Amino acid sequence: MVPLPAMIHYEYPLNERVRMLLRLEDLFDRYGGYVAGNSGLMHHAALHTLFELAEVAGRTDLKSDLLQELERQRTLLAGLMGNSGVDAAALRSVLEEIDNARSGIHGMGGRIGQHLKDDDWLNGIRQRAVIPGGLCEFDVPSYHHWLHRPAEERRDHLVAWIGPMAPVRIAIGIVLRLLREGNRPQQQHSVNGAFQQMLEGRVVHMLRIGLEDGLPCVPEISANKYMLNIRFVSAGPGQPKVCAEGVNFELTYCTF
Repeated sequence: MVPLPAMIHYEYPLNERVRMLLRLEDLFDRYGGYVAGNSGLMHHAALHTLFELAEVAGRTDLKSDLLQELERQRTLLAGLMGNSGVDAAALRSVLEEIDNARSGIHGMGGRIGQHLKDDDWLNGIRQRAVIPGGLCEFDVPSYHHWLHRPAEERRDHLVAWIGPMAPVRIAIGIVLRLLREGNRPQQQHSVNGAFQQMLEGRVVHMLRIGLEDGLPCVPEISANKYMLNIRFVSAGPGQPKVCAEGVNFELTYCTF
């Protein structure tokens, strides 16, 4: 059997709620990658990312938004129970995931990330972190000392600091997984580096573009409720140029 080519996926949110969820997912993923490292520089990057997470998550009433979406998804999926074309065991598993995520969000007290501001040491680091070069050893000696503690000790701190935000990460993962997996990709082809399609009134929450890894181009996407436009341009440094040759790609209209 010929192996399928590796794909790179590009996602484009079409509303503010999905945009925020994608930003938070990216930050949680980066945080996990930095925490897994052992160097002080990796854990320094993790702490910066933690402050970004708290800032983004604290801008809106994220908890109520997630609860609303989880409840909506549960209602839709529960309506499929008993359908002969649905795997009942898999459906029950997803419903249980949603119920656990809802319980986790309900159990969160206060504003997301407030525990970081309540910690005087962390709050001092956060205030210095917004200053370019503001965390040099002569600025915050105690932070310099922390960066020289054993990696496992720093990691324990980082895991504890992200802990109160874990229910948010779980809920975001469920919502975005349902959004991505609920729709089939379509095979499309660009002409002279461009692709255009009318949306014809369809409700779309996110676009997902799949390109073969190795193609020297990336999609530039613009869309509204009427029209989708994709322009494929050269990847990498330098002035971007339109990829005039035809590009085969996967297009998924993601909607709940």
